Amino acid sequence: MCCSLEVFVYFWDLKIFIIMAKTDLYQHHDYLMVDDLISDENKMARDAIRDWVKHEVTPVIEDLAQKHETSMKILKGLGEIGAYGPNIPVEYGGGGMDEIGYGLIMQELERGDSGVRSMASVQTSLVMFPIYKFGSEEQKRKNLPKLASGEWIGCFGLTEPDYGSNPGGMVTNIVKDGDSYILNGAKMWITNSPLADIGVVWAKDQEGKVRGMIVEKGMKGYTAPEIHNKWSLRTSATGEMIFEDVRIPKENILPGVTGLRGPLSCLNKARYGIAWGAIGAALDCYDTALRYSKERIQFGRPVGQFQLQQKKLAEFITEIVKAQLLAWRVGTLLNQGKGNAQHISMAKRNNVNMALNIARESRQILGAMGITGEFPMMRHMMNLESVITYEGTHDVHLLITGLDITGLNAFE
Repeated sequence: MCCSLEVFVYFWDLKIFIIMAKTDLYQHHDYLMVDDLISDENKMARDAIRDWVKHEVTPVIEDLAQKHETSMKILKGLGEIGAYGPNIPVEYGGGGMDEIGYGLIMQELERGDSGVRSMASVQTSLVMFPIYKFGSEEQKRKNLPKLASGEWIGCFGLTEPDYGSNPGGMVTNIVKDGDSYILNGAKMWITNSPLADIGVVWAKDQEGKVRGMIVEKGMKGYTAPEIHNKWSLRTSATGEMIFEDVRIPKENILPGVTGLRGPLSCLNKARYGIAWGAIGAALDCYDTALRYSKERIQFGRPVGQFQLQQKKLAEFITEIVKAQLLAWRVGTLLNQGKGNAQHISMAKRNNVNMALNIARESRQILGAMGITGEFPMMRHMMNLESVITYEGTHDVHLLITGLDITGLNAFE
C-alpha cells in the first residue's frame, strides 16, 4: 500500500499538531482584559485548577468518555485541589472563597469536561450547600469536612421519573414513624448516585410540605442503580435513587427549611456554576479551532486565512467575552447580596447556548478531524446537549426571564 508524498506530509503535520494540541493546552484568552476585574486570589485559584486539569484530566478524558467510565482518581483529586466547597466557610472544610472564585473553578473544570464539572458542582452546590445552609450544627460537622476532602461523595435527589421541570409534583414521600421517618419513592437522572456515600433527598411529608434529608449509603431499602448507554456526560456517573420503606432517623432531617424554597435555592447555586462552566467548554473549543486554523494548510495557505473561518473565530471570541462579562456581573451581584434567581437564569441560558453553538461551529473548522477523539469538540457538544437541559431547561429559563420582565406568568 502506498500514498502520495503530499498525503504523507499532511498526516505527518497533523500528527505533530495533535501532539502539540495535547501538550500545549489552555492558552489564556482574555481579549477584553476581564482579568482586570478579578482579584489576584481568584486568579491564582483559577490558574491552579487549570494546571491540574491540564495534567490530570485532559490526558485521560477522551479515553474515559469513549469507555463510558468515571475516574475515582479524578473524583478524589477534586477534593485534594479544593474544588469541593470552595465557597463553603473554612471552618467546615471549605475554601472560604467568594462567588467569582467558585465560578472560575467551575470554568476551568469544564474546560476539561462537563462531566468533571458536574461532579464538583453537585458536591458543592447541591450537597454541601444545603447541609451548610439548612443543616444542624451536628450535620455540618459530621458531613461537610468529609465531603470537602473528597473522602465522601454526595448526590442530590430532586428530579423524579415523572417530574422534572415541575418539582412541586413530586410523589416521593416521608411518613413519621416514632422517632424516625419512612421514605418511599424514586429519583431519576441523579449525578453521582451510584457512587455516593450520602444523598440530600427531597420528599413530601404527610402535610404535603417538601422536606430535605440526608440519606446514607447502606440504609435498608435504598438502592442507586446506574443509568447506562448515555451519549452525553459519559465521564460522569448518573443513576437513580430508589426508596422502599427506608427508615430515616430524625437527626438526618434538615431542620432549617420546608417547602420548595430549599431545593430551588440549591439549584440556583448550581445554575450559577454552570454559567461559568460553559465558558470553559467554549474556550477549549475556541482554543483548539484557533490553533488548528493556523496549522492546517489548504490551497496553499492556513485555513485561518479564509474569510469564513475568520468570521467563525471572531464570533466565537466575541460571544465568549460577552458570556464572561455576564457571569462576572452576576457573580458580583451575588457577592453584594443583590443577585437573584432571575439573573442566574439569564446567565445559565445564555452561556450554555453560546457554548453549544461554539462547539458545533468550531467542529466544522476541523472538518472530518473534528469528529474524532483526538479533538474535544464532539465530546463537548454531546455534553452540552445535557447541560442545556439540566438544572432547568433552556426554554424554562427563557420563561423565567419573560415572567420577570412582564409580570405575566406563562406557566399557568
